[in-house]
Amino acid sequence: MQMQNFAPLMFASLVFVMLIGFPVAFSLSALGLICGFIAIEMNWFPANFMANLPLNVFGILSNDLLLAIPFFTFMGSILEKCGLAEDMLDSMGQLFGPVKGGLGYSVIIVGFILGAITGTVAGQVIAMALISLPVMLRYGYNMRYATGVLAASGTITQLVPPSLVLIVMADQLGRSVGDMYKGAWGPAILQVGFFALYTFALGIVKPSHVPGVPRQARTLVGWALWSKCLKGIIPSAILIFAVLGSMGGLPGIHTAIATPTEAGAMGCVGGLCCWLRYTGD
Repeated sequence: MQMQNFAPLMFASLVFVMLIGFPVAFSLSALGLICGFIAIEMNWFPANFMANLPLNVFGILSNDLLLAIPFFTFMGSILEKCGLAEDMLDSMGQLFGPVKGGLGYSVIIVGFILGAITGTVAGQVIAMALISLPVMLRYGYNMRYATGVLAASGTITQLVPPSLVLIVMADQLGRSVGDMYKGAWGPAILQVGFFALYTFALGIVKPSHVPGVPRQARTLVGWALWSKCLKGIIPSAILIFAVLGSMGGLPGIHTAIATPTEAGAMGCVGGLCCWLRYTGD
């Protein structure tokens, strides 16, 4: 076997293991170890590289910056499980319902908000697809557009703070997480604008692909509709902007009063408070 052919083989093995339903974390670790032993057997690198692996693991665990990742993940999990996503999608769908592509706009906007809550792509796409896709297909949306806008809205999570990818990049580049977050706001908003512009254009060119929601399906009107929208947006917005603002991750804020790890811990506490307030448990 040639060394240059080994990387494509590793990637193909990873895809195969993931397709059979094996958890990603175990797939990555098992394949990494197996490929490492194969590389040692082929004399592509020395065996002491594997002996240094525990040191690398302990080095990662002692990195204070990377401790922010489980905090932000836990915050997103709390806010996602309390029913916030379902209520926002329902209320936004009824708010934009009369407009051509209204459900598409609601998916894009809620995807942007959920991206700032969850910080992970997989959780957001799964939550959005389970809630939105059956509704969009029921009202006659084109399958290609419906699945495309759901997948595209998930990519917003890679850019919109508090993106976990940006935390890892800040650690590797030796930059401030707050600076990375401030630099990501412009591209994230631009991406949302492109998705909305495409939906608007599709509503003009092919209106049958993105029909409006029938009047009988819109159960909320007036203040009841607006209050339901605000009930989901305001708590999450306050929490997100408080967390990002505390570490200088918002445009116009140049002083950080908390580290990313401290801000993540504060977000977890705020998420639990939102859970209690939102669910009443």
